[in-house]
Amino acid sequence: MPALQRTEARSRARLLQVREYRIDLDLTRGEEVFGSTTVIRFGCAEPGAATFLDLQPAALHRVVLNGRELDPAALDGNRLELTGLAAENELLVEAAMRYSRVGEGLHRFTDPADGAVYVYATCGPDNAPLVFPCFDQPDLKAPIRLTATAPADWTLVANGAGERTDAGADPAEGAARWEFGPTQPISTYLFTVVGGPLHSVHAEHDGIPLGLHARRSLAADLDREAEEIFEVTRASFDRLHQLFDERYPFGRYDQAFVPEFNWGAMENPGCVVFREEMLFHSTPTEADRELRAMVIAHEMAHMWFGDLVTMRWWDDLWLNESFAEYLGYRIAAESTRFTGSWTSFGVKRKGWGYDADQRETTHPIAATGVESLAEAMVNFDGIAYAKGASALRQLVAWLGDEAFFAGINEHFARHRFGNAELAEFLDALATASGRDVQGWAERWLRTSGVDTLRLDVRYDEADRVTAAELVPDGTRPHRVGIGVYDLRADGALALRDRFEVEVEPGRRTPLPKLTGAARAALLLPNHGDLTWAKIRLDADSWRTVSGSLSRIEDPLARALLWENARDLVRDGELAPADYLDLVETQLPAEDQDTVVEAVLAFARTKLVAGYLAPEERPAAAARLAEVARRLLARPEAGDGLRLAALRGAIENAEGERQLAELEAWLADGGPVGELSCELRWAALARLAAEGLADESRIAAELAADPSSSAHQGAARARAARPEPEAKEAAWRQLFADGALSNHLMTATAQGFWQSGEDRLQEEYARRYFAELPGAAQQAQTVARVLGQSLFPAGRTDAETVRLAEECLGREDLTPSLRRVLADQVDDLRRAVRVRSR
Repeated sequence: MPALQRTEARSRARLLQVREYRIDLDLTRGEEVFGSTTVIRFGCAEPGAATFLDLQPAALHRVVLNGRELDPAALDGNRLELTGLAAENELLVEAAMRYSRVGEGLHRFTDPADGAVYVYATCGPDNAPLVFPCFDQPDLKAPIRLTATAPADWTLVANGAGERTDAGADPAEGAARWEFGPTQPISTYLFTVVGGPLHSVHAEHDGIPLGLHARRSLAADLDREAEEIFEVTRASFDRLHQLFDERYPFGRYDQAFVPEFNWGAMENPGCVVFREEMLFHSTPTEADRELRAMVIAHEMAHMWFGDLVTMRWWDDLWLNESFAEYLGYRIAAESTRFTGSWTSFGVKRKGWGYDADQRETTHPIAATGVESLAEAMVNFDGIAYAKGASALRQLVAWLGDEAFFAGINEHFARHRFGNAELAEFLDALATASGRDVQGWAERWLRTSGVDTLRLDVRYDEADRVTAAELVPDGTRPHRVGIGVYDLRADGALALRDRFEVEVEPGRRTPLPKLTGAARAALLLPNHGDLTWAKIRLDADSWRTVSGSLSRIEDPLARALLWENARDLVRDGELAPADYLDLVETQLPAEDQDTVVEAVLAFARTKLVAGYLAPEERPAAAARLAEVARRLLARPEAGDGLRLAALRGAIENAEGERQLAELEAWLADGGPVGELSCELRWAALARLAAEGLADESRIAAELAADPSSSAHQGAARARAARPEPEAKEAAWRQLFADGALSNHLMTATAQGFWQSGEDRLQEEYARRYFAELPGAAQQAQTVARVLGQSLFPAGRTDAETVRLAEECLGREDLTPSLRRVLADQVDDLRRAVRVRSR
C-alpha cells in the first residue's frame, strides 16, 4: 500500500476543505468484518479537479459522488480516485471493513475469562482508512458524527457525547442503535469508538462529565482503581486550567482501558484509550502508579497540544509528544502525590532517549525532510518523547515559566481547532518572551546527538579549589546545575551548595563559586537534571559514587548517577563487572522502587543478557537475584520496593537453590504474601526455561486463571521451554500470518530466546534473519514485535552481527522493519564492543 507523501498531502490540503464526516458502523456482522457507511461533505477550491480518498476495505460495495455512481473496482490498493469535483461535494461510501488482531484499525478481542467480545478503534497514525474512508492527513480536520449498530448488551463510547436510541434497530436481532453528537473539528487519526459489555464508573469535575470504562471481567480492578484515577484526572484538569487560557474544549472526558493495546495510551479527544494493564490486575509498585499518573496527565495535555492545535505534517510529531511528555511529568510532580516523577524520568525514560540519540538512526527532535508518512512513523521514538521533553525543560529554564506559557497560550489562540508548524510555535514564544527562540531552536531542535559535560577541578596543597571549569563537548548551549556534596560524619552525602551556570558550546565555563572552597566529596554536573547531556565526573567524585551512591539524600541525584553509570558501561568506560559491583554494594540500600526497577532491568536485559560472555551470565544473574533478596530482607522496605525486589529475584533466579525458592513461592505465595498473577507467570516462565515446568503444568496454571494476562504469561512460558519441539511450535505461531494477536505475539517472542542449546539457537538465528522480511510485510505492529522482541540480542558474536547486517542490506524491508532492525543491529554492535573490552 503506498504511503502518503508530503507533496500529496500539501496538494490535497490546498484543494479540499472537509466540512463533515458522518460515519455509520454496523458491529453485528460477525467475527471477521463490520459495516462502514460514510458520508463526507467537502469543498473543493478548484471545481473540476481530481483527488483521492484513503480506504482499506475488505470489500467496497458502493461509492456515490454528488449523485454519480463510481465503480468500486477502481479502488487501487488503498486509494480511490475522485474526479470532476464540484465546489461543494457529498461522497457516500459503503464498505465492509476487516477487524484487526494487531491493534491497527478496529481491534476485536474475545475475553478468555467469559467469552465477551470487545472492539476499539486505533486510527493513529495512519489506520483510520481501516475503519472508515477519509482524507487521512492531520491538516484536513473536520467534525465527525458517529452512529452505530451494536449488540444489545453493549455500551459504546466515542469522541462525542452519545446515547442509545435503538431508532432503526431490530430488537429481534438483538441489536441496538447508538448516536453520538458531532465532535469539534479533529484530525482523522484521532477518531475512536470503544464497544462491548463495558463496566463503567462515572463522575464529574468542574462541569466536565468523567467516565472510566473497562471490560466487565475487570470490574473489580476498575472499581478498586477508580478513585485514584479520578483523583489524578481532577488534579491534572485543575493544573492545566491554571496554565492555559483555553478551557478543556471537547465536552465529556472518557478514559477507556482496553485489551491488547499497542501503546501506553492514545489522546483521542473526549475518549482517551489506555492499555488495560494500567488497571493493575496484579499488585503494582509505587513506580507503576506513578507512571500511570504521568500517562493520564500526558494524554490530557494532548487535548490542547495535539488535538486543539495539531501538527500540519508528521515531521512536527515532536510538537505533540514532547510537549505532552514534559507536562505529564511536570503535572504529576507538581499536582499529584507522585512528587518524585522527575526521578523516574531521569532513571528510566531518559535512557530510552539517550540510546536512540547515539545510534546511527538518530535524528533532530524537529525532524526535517520527512517526505512520506512511512518515514515519519519510524520517528515515534525516545527522541520525540524523552529528548524532546528534556529540551522543553531546558527551554523553560532559559525563558522562565511566565514567558513560556504566555507563548503557549498565544499559540493556542492563533491556531484554535487548526494546524500549525514549528515556525509558528516558535514565533509565538519569541513574541511572548522577546528572546531569540529561533536561534535556540536551531541549536537544540535541528541538531542530533548527545553533548557531554565534564568538570575540570584543580586543588592546592590545602585541598582547596584553585580553579574549576565546566567543559562542554557538543553543539548546544546549556543552563545547568552544579551540585556540591560533602560526606557527613554519619556517612550520608549532604548537599553543601547548588548553583546554575550558562554554558556555551566550545567554551570552558569558569565556576568562580567553587574557587577557594574546600574539596568536596562529590561534584555533580547537571544537578537537578535540567538538561539533555551525558556527564563525566572527576576521579574523586567517582570514587565517592562507587562507595557511597546509596547515601546521597536526594533521589533525583541518585537517579542521575545511576544513569551515568549505565552510560559508562554502554560506552565501554566502565566494565560490566564493575557495574555489578556497584549494584551489589549500593542498590540494597536504595529506597526508590523506580530506581531499583530501572537498575535491575538494565543489568538483566542488557548487561547480563548481552554484555557478558555466555559462560559468565548465570553467575551474574544469580548475583542480581541475591541483591534483590537483600532488598526483600530490609524490614523498613515498603510494599512497592518489596514488589520491585521480588520481581528482580524471580527474573534473575539461577541455580538449584534459587530455583527451588521459586517453587516454594509458587506454593506458599512468596515473601510478600499472595504472589500476583504477573509474578506467578514470571516464576513459571523462569522455571520453564530451565526445563522445570512442562506443558501440563502451564495448562494447569492457565486453567486456574483464564484471564488475558494469564494467556500472555502462558504463551511466554511455553516459548521459554528449551525442548526443540517447544521452540518449533512457538516459531510456527510467530511466523504464521494471523496466528497470534499482537500481545500474544509479543509474549511468545519474549520467551523464545530464554533457553535452548547453543546449536539450536544458532539455527533459529539463521532462520530469523531469513524469514523476518517476509513476515514483517503483514503489518507495522508485526514488524515492530518481530524486529524488537524476537531479535536475538543475546547472541553477541561476529556471526550474528554478520547475519543481521546482511538482512539489513536487503531491499525488500518495509520502512518500519528497516528502522527497527537498524536500531537492533546498532545495539548488537555496541554489545559486541563492550564484550571485547
